[in-house]
Amino acid sequence: MQGGSLLRSSHLPTDTMPAHRKGARFAGVILLSLCIIYLVKLSLPPRRCDMKDVAPQRIQRTQAYAKQVLEGQCRPAFVKREMDRLFQERYSMSLASFMRKSPHLNESSFKYGPPFGFHDYMYHLQELLRLMPAQDLPQALKAKQCKRCIVLGSGSILHGLQIGQAVDQFDIVIRLNNAPVKGFEKDVGNKTTIRMTYPEGAPVSEHEYHHNGLFVAVLFKSADFRWLQAMLKNESLSIWSRMFFWKQVVENIPVQSKQFRILNPLIVKETAIDILQYPEPQNKWWGWEKNIPTLGVTAVVLATHLCDEVSLAGFGYDLRQPRAPLHYYDDLCMSEMKAQKMHDVTKETKLLQKLIKEGVVKDITGGIHCEFCSDAN
Repeated sequence: MQGGSLLRSSHLPTDTMPAHRKGARFAGVILLSLCIIYLVKLSLPPRRCDMKDVAPQRIQRTQAYAKQVLEGQCRPAFVKREMDRLFQERYSMSLASFMRKSPHLNESSFKYGPPFGFHDYMYHLQELLRLMPAQDLPQALKAKQCKRCIVLGSGSILHGLQIGQAVDQFDIVIRLNNAPVKGFEKDVGNKTTIRMTYPEGAPVSEHEYHHNGLFVAVLFKSADFRWLQAMLKNESLSIWSRMFFWKQVVENIPVQSKQFRILNPLIVKETAIDILQYPEPQNKWWGWEKNIPTLGVTAVVLATHLCDEVSLAGFGYDLRQPRAPLHYYDDLCMSEMKAQKMHDVTKETKLLQKLIKEGVVKDITGGIHCEFCSDAN
């Protein structure tokens, strides 16, 4: 009986896999499923939205306001004083805009890893800075007594307003990612003082790089350091390194090494943790937390450190109108913003509304309060 019992039991299904291996297999299945869902979503064609004509009255009103801003007396250190008044110890008037070569750089200055700091990346940073001879604004701009900045967003609100000539009169024009100039000069101008981007956002067309403009890199991950080093040394990026980008990145940035800058990650930290008061970053094994500021609002904070007065154009997302066009240069719809899970667009809009209401910055195109939206048709 005992032998028979053992014989019968040997035919019963057994599960001898350790618990930790079961968990790992389950996590692997979940990860694979998420990847498949993400790839399917990427393969679906995005919705297309058409631009609408802009009312002549709105064009005239926007151009008149831009002229008024430019003709006003420039006030030295105005925007820094106002930011300090609004945010006090949450805003540093002495924060450097770009990373500088310094023997005193140390880990303690950067509590967090990218994009909020360079903790554990100091060696990589020093290697990059060694390849970049310049560290700040070009001398001609640095010496200017009072500088006016304009930060160009990519919003469709720029379409048809014909403020390009006004944009070119600002001392510093900051553009974001691959937002094009060529073909849209009448609305967005020709001048580019700073092109601020991360690897996946860098323009493909060589026409978007200016011989005297700065290329400001925002570093989010270790692969970004390798990419920037390849751009500075005019080398090819390895196949292995390319695998760590969520889209194809450009192989060459057609500017001189002296035109490259690295954004001080403390600008990102100040924007996210201090001003927007997002939670401090936590280590995650997958994806980003919803505490990463958009490049647009980060550029606005950067501008307050670079300039004496700051204006915006092309900002404002009306998420209540999913069928409205998203950018001035393509036919994507506002609904595409729903895919931006890492950004809190609503909270950022409230911040910009506060800055405009307090008179700290000027909104040339009126998209933050959407005061001209009713005239769009």
